[in-house]
Amino acid sequence: MERKEILKSGRDSLLKLHKSLLDHERAIYEGINGPVNAGQFLNILLESEDFAWLRKFSTLIVEIDEMFDQKDGVTDEAVKLHIEKVRDLISMKDEDEGFKAKYQSALQLDLDAAAHQGTLKELLKT
Repeated sequence: MERKEILKSGRDSLLKLHKSLLDHERAIYEGINGPVNAGQFLNILLESEDFAWLRKFSTLIVEIDEMFDQKDGVTDEAVKLHIEKVRDLISMKDEDEGFKAKYQSALQLDLDAAAHQGTLKELLKT
């Protein structure tokens, strides 16, 4: 499979992983604070430091989407760089210990998230 196709598949898997992580965190939040609607939860995601770690996923997904939307095409170097960014993110190479702790905990507690993580690792061979 060509790098560009690998990144496109990786982006789709990263989106699924992100969704699983969001669902997991929302369930915990609502278990403590009671139900919230989608708009309220979006505001919480954007404003609460407790959810800042999830923004690393959404930011990377947006970066990849913007790269593929460029009118002048996509360079192989840009594709390679974004594949490495996905690898680093899911391998928890980030030095942010809070991120690592929350991500590892979510993967241990949520089977869907762990499955998506495994799919990504296999696809990207990390």
